[in-house]
Amino acid sequence: MGAVAEARRQRAADDGWRIPDDLWVLMEPLLPPAPSHRFGGHRPRVDNRRAMDAIFFVARTGCQWNALNVTGLCSSSAAHRRFQEWTAAGVFQRLWAACLEQYDDVVGLDWLWQAMDGAITKAPLGGGENRPQSSGPWQARRQAQSARRWRRHPVGAVH
Repeated sequence: MGAVAEARRQRAADDGWRIPDDLWVLMEPLLPPAPSHRFGGHRPRVDNRRAMDAIFFVARTGCQWNALNVTGLCSSSAAHRRFQEWTAAGVFQRLWAACLEQYDDVVGLDWLWQAMDGAITKAPLGGGENRPQSSGPWQARRQAQSARRWRRHPVGAVH
């Protein structure tokens, strides 16, 4: 079983989806400096490129963070911590903007023909705090009616 696990680990570690050097040159300046540890000594920080590979692996595959532990890319806790740190610092938003600008320079974007993904907007009929509330779900009313109906007869009585 150990050989199978090792084969999976090696396959996931280099599956052809790692960040290419030319893209990393664009990404690296967007990353904030590593925070200093308040006590000085601690475990060495995971390499930024490995952490970004792990974050992109989760985004690409849709796997859970804990599944990173068997890939050999990076530990799930380190990748998730770095993801939260970089999200708060706006790294992914700046990266998206930089990639969009570079794509516009190379291929060109037709800014007149754009669409917005509905996943980033609130549903128009999703309701809100001031919407009228119903008198209760149908199933709850139905169950209450059936419970009242059976209470009319004494226990053990023949109907």
